[in-house]
Amino acid sequence: MPAEQIHLVRHGEVFNPQGVLYGRLPGYGLSDLGRQMAQAAADELVRVGRPVSTLIASPLQRTQQSAEPMTAAFGFAPTLDERVIEPENRFEGKRMTGRGGALGDARNWRFLVNPWEPSWGEPFGSIATRMLAAVDDAWQAADGGDVVVVSHQLPIWMVHRRLAGLSLAHDPRRRRCALSSITTLERRGDRFVEVDYRDPASGLAAQATDVGAV
Repeated sequence: MPAEQIHLVRHGEVFNPQGVLYGRLPGYGLSDLGRQMAQAAADELVRVGRPVSTLIASPLQRTQQSAEPMTAAFGFAPTLDERVIEPENRFEGKRMTGRGGALGDARNWRFLVNPWEPSWGEPFGSIATRMLAAVDDAWQAADGGDVVVVSHQLPIWMVHRRLAGLSLAHDPRRRRCALSSITTLERRGDRFVEVDYRDPASGLAAQATDVGAV
């Protein structure tokens, strides 16, 4: 029996005192606030009484840590899926703005020629395709109940835009995918549709100093 709903959960705040774009770099785990955010997401799924039967996470440290409160709540560890990982980015390890920032270095400008693809990393279309393939596989493999996928802002936002029939090119400042937010999908006929968006960590967001990669 396929899954009832698929919940795409973004990870919590990352400890990033240098303010770099961390992307897929190792060693970037949750801050103390990020752990509170992850707990808020797990608490929300428990509160609404969803019958979670499957937990999937990106292989990165911050997503695995964000899945820990869900493991405690539902009783099983996540399966790791490379397809829900953060996209590659040529600016990993660099600060984007301010003194010495990557955007002020003329050697980096060649990576900025096409923000609609984008030219600095994995194409938006590739991100959407791999994410939806992972979602479809998880939906089919589930033995009923709900699937939770702990992923990252851009991959989740690409799913939203693809399902909404919108251009994948967008302004990163306008993404509706807050830290530890929950974007919920259902299968209707031969396609997935987005049915809900919740921001259970909104009360913590004002304290956040790192809001993720662009």
